[in-house]
Amino acid sequence: MPDIQSHPCFLTPERLQPELPLFVFLPGMDGTGRLLRTQTAGLEPAFDVRCLAIPPDDLTNWQSLTDTVVALIEAELQQSPDRSVYLCGESFGGCLAMKVALSAPRLFDRLILVNPASSFHRKPLIAWGSQVTRWLPEFAYRLSSIALMPFLAYLGRVAESDRQTFYDAVLSVPQKTSIWRLSLLGDFDVEDEQLSQLQQPVLLLASAGDRLLPSLAEVQHLEKWFPHAQAVVLPYSGHACLLEADVNLYEIMQAQNFLTEHSQSLARSRRATSSTVPIPAE
Repeated sequence: MPDIQSHPCFLTPERLQPELPLFVFLPGMDGTGRLLRTQTAGLEPAFDVRCLAIPPDDLTNWQSLTDTVVALIEAELQQSPDRSVYLCGESFGGCLAMKVALSAPRLFDRLILVNPASSFHRKPLIAWGSQVTRWLPEFAYRLSSIALMPFLAYLGRVAESDRQTFYDAVLSVPQKTSIWRLSLLGDFDVEDEQLSQLQQPVLLLASAGDRLLPSLAEVQHLEKWFPHAQAVVLPYSGHACLLEADVNLYEIMQAQNFLTEHSQSLARSRRATSSTVPIPAE
């Protein structure tokens, strides 16, 4: 995937698949989009995957981020306007996904929220800590980022090959940017009644072992307001559950019958084709 540009953009795989449904992933606080790497192998046989990358120095507000994501998706759909779109947001990206879905509901067929950080205001200690962050010297800020990692993920459930990517992503966020994105979470203001307007199927993933945010309680709350929502609880997972080796997002979607019939048939045909070994002529 290409390097992050100076403005929010989609990271794209080397091989585009415009014949498949579009899967758009909105990342957490790191904004890199690279932490989806553990899930792409499972998703790419069925989807044309895009990961939003937000530059480390980006200090735009919710409205600007929302407008940018909508414009990026519309640009992707210009060549294949009839294909379905799955919008997935994790943590910070879950808040952005709600904003985007409410802004342009016509674009989406499915919405997936993974430990959405819309529960930020329900955790006063975290909000207080975000205020303290602005007064830390740079070296103390980096140490605090390292100290926070065990709260972000159960590292024992993350493959060793993915841990360095996780460390790099967390440490890539400058202090000024971290303060800004935490302030956005503090100002997140989607009303429950607005969510009830979304008619698309919604899949909510909650980690019961989330030590950072009350994700389980938040997902249970959101499930009451989305008209067509279903919740899945990951009993042993931490906040950054998509990094964990035994969490397979595509298999969860399959098990919950969350895929459209078109998506399922495309995935079946592609897997059948890839598993067919041609017999050489004599």
